[in-house]
Amino acid sequence: MSYLTLALTLVFVLIPLLLSKSLGLGLEKDTVIATVRSIIQLLAVGYVLNFVFDSESFLFIFLMVALMIAAATQNARKKGTGIRGVTWKLTLTFVSIELLTQSILIGFNIVPATAQYIISLSGMVVGNSMVLAILFLNRFSAEVESNRDIGELILSLGGTPKQAIHQQLITSIKASMIPTIESQKTIGLVQLPGMMSGQIIAGADPIQAVQFQLLVLFLLLSTAALTSVLLGFLVYPTLFNERMQQIPWK
Repeated sequence: MSYLTLALTLVFVLIPLLLSKSLGLGLEKDTVIATVRSIIQLLAVGYVLNFVFDSESFLFIFLMVALMIAAATQNARKKGTGIRGVTWKLTLTFVSIELLTQSILIGFNIVPATAQYIISLSGMVVGNSMVLAILFLNRFSAEVESNRDIGELILSLGGTPKQAIHQQLITSIKASMIPTIESQKTIGLVQLPGMMSGQIIAGADPIQAVQFQLLVLFLLLSTAALTSVLLGFLVYPTLFNERMQQIPWK
């Protein structure tokens, strides 16, 4: 694809701009900012990845993955401003999931230990984990606040903080995992996933593309479960003080 062809794709940006203007949605500025940022960020990343792939240096690979985790943490922490130590809890969650998934992928020789595979799959894992963390924190905060009376009743009857928060925690974990599970139920029927479509467009064998896409799907399913569970069990103790009293979320 040439830069001229790429410029022609901006026609797709004009559609939401015109709709926003005609319907008075007020999203024109955000749409333009999102478009400009996506162009700059992706082109910059493309040139950086060219350099990293050519160098095959594990130092550069580590720095790229660390940058992904830092950016994901910075974005997700906005949804957990009332949680003590939310930054390190998110970082620990993302790092743990990254280490576990890469250990399985490389340890079982599922993919080679090259920048092309490590960075690409890490981006999918960390990005999906970030979205799941935001979904979990949003739902968990709502569950905790709406069921505060129940939690305080359990504590007053001698229950532990874990017992007081258990139902809200489980409900939030399930809710944050449902989108990933449901999307996998209709994969290939309702949509052709991005990685598979990209490989097919690039001329790869469809069966080979399906195999890689299945790898990504299973990887993201594991990421969804690990993110919700790890973050949940790291977060819930901070909702209680040393006297085992429930404190406000914010």
